Amino acid sequence: MWMYLGLLAALFLGLHNLCKKHAVQGNEVFPVLLGTISSGFLLIVPFYIGSHFFKEEMVKMDFYITAIPWKTHGFIAIKSAIMAASWVLAYQALKHLPITIVTPIRSAGPFFTFIGAITIYQEKPNFYQWIGFFLIILSVLLYSKIGKKEGIHFKRNKWIFAIIGATFLGASSGLYDKFLIQTIHLNPQTLQFWFCLYTVLILLVILTITWFPNAEKRKAFKWRWSIPLVGILLQIADYFYFKALQDPDALIMLLSAIKRSQIIIAVVLGGIIFKEQNKRKKLIPLAGIMAGVFLILYS
Repeated sequence: MWMYLGLLAALFLGLHNLCKKHAVQGNEVFPVLLGTISSGFLLIVPFYIGSHFFKEEMVKMDFYITAIPWKTHGFIAIKSAIMAASWVLAYQALKHLPITIVTPIRSAGPFFTFIGAITIYQEKPNFYQWIGFFLIILSVLLYSKIGKKEGIHFKRNKWIFAIIGATFLGASSGLYDKFLIQTIHLNPQTLQFWFCLYTVLILLVILTITWFPNAEKRKAFKWRWSIPLVGILLQIADYFYFKALQDPDALIMLLSAIKRSQIIIAVVLGGIIFKEQNKRKKLIPLAGIMAGVFLILYS
């Protein structure tokens, strides 16, 4: 069951990435990020209110947000800091790079998660899983060669380093999720509510320093319908992902790889909608990534 929940998370993440590219194109990154996270937070607020006044109904619906100790708040705040840094880097990179380059690099996330899952959680991959992961990494390297044809030189482009940093932080957060869900025993909606709240507070501090005082930047910001949609789609994807992690049999390294199937939506639909270059050539490494995901699922 947890694998199917992982695939549902991948579907909504793919749609989320398309909306995110639309939201940041030619736009100020920080207010867009704040708008997306705030929208996702507002989606969950009714469940928090309902948990106080209609506890039994919320429990039956499996949307009850539980009370947690201050120590657990600290653990969630750490996740918020990690993801805020990851998103800031990712959004900046997405603003300056094609989605068909950014998304495949992000697909290297399962490799970092894979290493962490072996060393921290002692998850044991089999032969097919090893092959699958190396197929994903080799396919990402092939994307880097295609990227050079679009004037994107991976060694000299700072946005490439930004997206690599975002990928590493995102993978670290994924490993941390397993600790929060399976060790601390947080339910998905409780984790989502407090995580969003702390992330909004972190972003408000960043914007107070970098954006609010600058009138030119404020005028450059453009509101788009895709901004709240990004936050809503992300919350739906996270809910399915966290529900999958609640299963004691769920392996974080496999879930991380399954989520990469979102690439189909980003590369195929993204290439058509945003009219990016070399779409056909990008289908070759895309096939490699999907073959890697298939081997993991098959194993």
